[in-house]
Amino acid sequence: MNRSIQKDAGGDDRQRIAEGRHADPFAYLGGPHGAERRVRIYHPEAVEVTFKDGTAVPRIAGTDFFEAPLPAALQAPYVFCWRDAGGSWRSTYDPYSFPPVLSEFDLHLYAEGRHWHAQRFLGAHCTTVEGVAGVAFAVWAPNAERVSVVGDFNRWDGRLHPMRLRLEAGVWELFIPGLEPGALYKFELRGHGGCGPMLKTDPCARRYQQRPETAAVVEPPEAYAWEDGEWMERRRREGSAWQQAPWSIYEVHLGSWQRDAQGGFLDYRTLAHELVAYVQRTGFTHIELLPITEHPLDDSWGYQTTGYFAPTSRFGGPDDFRYFIDYCHRHGIGVILDWVPAHFPRDAWALARFDGTPLYEHADPRQGEHRDWGTLIFNFGRNEVRSFLLSSAVYWLEAYHLDGLRVDAVASMLYLDYSREDGDWVANVHGGNENLEAIAFLREVNTVTHGEQPGTCIIAEESTSWPQVTRPTYLGGLGFTMKWNMGWMHDTLTYLGEDPVHRRYHHDQLTFGLLYAFTENFVLPFSHDEVVHGKGSLLDRMPGDDWQRLANLRLLYAYQFTYPGKKLLFMGCEIGQRSEWDADSTVDWAALSDPRHAGVQRLIGDLNGLYRGEPALHRHDFSEAGFAWVDCHDAEQSVFSYLRCGDAGERAMVVLNFTPVPRHGYRLGVPVAGYWAERMNTDSALYGGSDVGNAGGVIAEPVPWSGHPYSVVLTLPPLAGLVLVGEGA
Repeated sequence: MNRSIQKDAGGDDRQRIAEGRHADPFAYLGGPHGAERRVRIYHPEAVEVTFKDGTAVPRIAGTDFFEAPLPAALQAPYVFCWRDAGGSWRSTYDPYSFPPVLSEFDLHLYAEGRHWHAQRFLGAHCTTVEGVAGVAFAVWAPNAERVSVVGDFNRWDGRLHPMRLRLEAGVWELFIPGLEPGALYKFELRGHGGCGPMLKTDPCARRYQQRPETAAVVEPPEAYAWEDGEWMERRRREGSAWQQAPWSIYEVHLGSWQRDAQGGFLDYRTLAHELVAYVQRTGFTHIELLPITEHPLDDSWGYQTTGYFAPTSRFGGPDDFRYFIDYCHRHGIGVILDWVPAHFPRDAWALARFDGTPLYEHADPRQGEHRDWGTLIFNFGRNEVRSFLLSSAVYWLEAYHLDGLRVDAVASMLYLDYSREDGDWVANVHGGNENLEAIAFLREVNTVTHGEQPGTCIIAEESTSWPQVTRPTYLGGLGFTMKWNMGWMHDTLTYLGEDPVHRRYHHDQLTFGLLYAFTENFVLPFSHDEVVHGKGSLLDRMPGDDWQRLANLRLLYAYQFTYPGKKLLFMGCEIGQRSEWDADSTVDWAALSDPRHAGVQRLIGDLNGLYRGEPALHRHDFSEAGFAWVDCHDAEQSVFSYLRCGDAGERAMVVLNFTPVPRHGYRLGVPVAGYWAERMNTDSALYGGSDVGNAGGVIAEPVPWSGHPYSVVLTLPPLAGLVLVGEGA
């Protein structure tokens, strides 16, 4: 119903409300106001309005506003009834008769950058106010001139539910009585300087529509019945014991690991059963998920996040994802999530220029834009942004029982000149290129998450030589639990990419890593980044004919699983997939019909079993006490040999022959006499090899060799790795 607004007392308020420009609707609407206890209601669809007791609320002539004194028998909050043009009557509590919902303490902590659970008051929450059930909405938009809640419950009309500004924190709030879970909503903002109106999705929503739709969904209070109590208690109790435990991580993109018969996505619950069974069969200890935080673009693989508190609806709802993690835990599998606080996409309906100004991002493009990725960089120096991101990190660990977060693109956060030309970056206050605000933020993330969720791990994908990434913050470190060893990965793949005849000239590429192997708590990653963008699969990167390529790949895995550090392998690599990863397809499971690929898969299962079952191979992944070279100087024959050691005298000797030439009568020193059992031979026919080996083991001879009192004489199979475990004299 369109009516002209009369110019009278209150006329300016009414006009601004009707035009969706009023910044303080509670100053005029609702009530009761003043000594006369007057109530004002704005309802463009109403033909007639009464209070619940039948008392009429007259229309202000020529407007869609209704005003009357509140009857003495009624108190706020009150119910009014209204009749539409079709003659139907309805009743509702007036949202503008309720008091503020947000606590001053929450707002204070948020504004100070010290709120670790901001999602508990921001976003949409089913709650009860003054005995009335409904949904409380809140959003941070300090520079907006007006913010309204819009949704399928009010025809997406921004005039109907304008919000109250809590000026002390720049947060807008509104309680809408009677609203129930499942409602779709967004925020309509009139931005700084009157720009807009703009429709923005809720940054703190716990669920969104499935792409390409972008509305948030009102979620009910969490009521999932977790059954992983034993796992969670053990995680809390054991604390840092993970350092001495085997960690073998299977990195997975849920959308392309496996699909249904029609090519559609599997849901979280189906994935839980299928993926856990597979991971158990292949021996991995953990699953790492490429980001399942909500994102609009499949091609971003989840790395351009728009929902920092919501699992993507592609695979189901929040409780379905909880079931996925619960099921993993009940079957002995940990879950790590890729988390992306470094940058966010430019989608106009999401975080970018949220209130018409650069709110979450830096205003200066030299600080606020990622040139390479076309994304925006969080302003880590802003208190509210820190509260938002800290809350996101804690939320995933707390609400979803995740065992850790892998923080993406840490290097891009640490350096102000990351991937920038001279003149395209702004130095810090000391004139350096270190991003001091991001450094402080990362330290706080690690301190807070380790304190709030003991036993969880925060892993850095950090590709530079930044010092002390995994050292405690009180010692000047960044405080991460572990760090991807990108240098080891790069050197290893470069070395394996050489033709074996030339490897003797590149021997130092494998020995160099031991100079820094124990300076950080390292994960050894062969991740998704190494099998995309034209790099080919890991098998593609191996030289030689097909037999040599597969042998090289098996040798690569033997090296990874016996080298100091936790392990990570991207899906498809464990079967020697020939094509590089395609996020629009699935792992090439058909390859397993070829015995050679089935052999690679069997090798990974056996390597995982050996790594998990042999303490020498995992007890001291981060300590020099767990490693000693046997011989690192045989460049001419491209052979490497080393010992891995446990706590109780356990020893495993690793011998790697990086040429296709069998070596007979190869003598190596060992520290103890007795039988050395051949526990792993990647040239075994079981894995597709030529079955050259040592018939199950060798006996150490009392012949001193290379500083050891005993020695063994071995046959080294071609392009293969051996693991021998000393059983003592």
